Amino acid sequence: MAEKTEKEKMLCGELYLAFVPELVAARRRAFHACNRYNNAGEVPRRRLVELWRDITQDTRPLPPPAASEEEDEKLFEDDPWVEAPLRSDYGFNIRLGSNTFIGCNSTFLDICPVTIGSNTLVGPSVNFYGGGHPLDGKIRNGIKGPEFGKPINVGEDCWIGGNSTILPGVTIAEGGVVGAGSVVTKDVPAWHVAAGNPARVIRKIERNEKQSLVEGQAKVEGVEGPMAEVAQKLEEKGI
Repeated sequence: MAEKTEKEKMLCGELYLAFVPELVAARRRAFHACNRYNNAGEVPRRRLVELWRDITQDTRPLPPPAASEEEDEKLFEDDPWVEAPLRSDYGFNIRLGSNTFIGCNSTFLDICPVTIGSNTLVGPSVNFYGGGHPLDGKIRNGIKGPEFGKPINVGEDCWIGGNSTILPGVTIAEGGVVGAGSVVTKDVPAWHVAAGNPARVIRKIERNEKQSLVEGQAKVEGVEGPMAEVAQKLEEKGI
């Protein structure tokens, strides 16, 4: 059996060397693809979708243009909406579901797949850090040493508050909510709220609370308010 390439090791979650020519070229491609997206300016929705698919290397053909720009935009109403600017290591490991929103200044270290389910909302400046390094500095050895990746999975109907960071190997299950400014190091169960640094599960979302979440509110111990206010109250309580 042939020895695995460094890219194959990376995709398997094994230790790999990131600064081999194949992976350097892949990161350079993603860098320029992100720049084209970030600097697109005032272009039709069709062009933004085309540029996004270039980042993720999604080769599906676009539908034929509609008769008007308004009708043409409707063809892409279920495509994910990603606000510029963004950064990605590789792009081809980003997988976004339909009707998903990603706020500006997002960062995807997509060493392994970063999967975000349909109907999920992600605030601005959220980081998906799918990579890691050995703790021993001698093994880490700067850019000459090995690193590794783990997948990140975000389910459907989730909400991640702005300035949050999701670390390697984390799963946020269906309906999970992450408070603004959180650092998520462990899994978040379905229909639960997690917040803090490191994030802790603080409560379960009852089924009759779903409408309040849709309206952009969250409840913590009977106090309602936007996620920023929720985060402040958690800090005051020492959570």
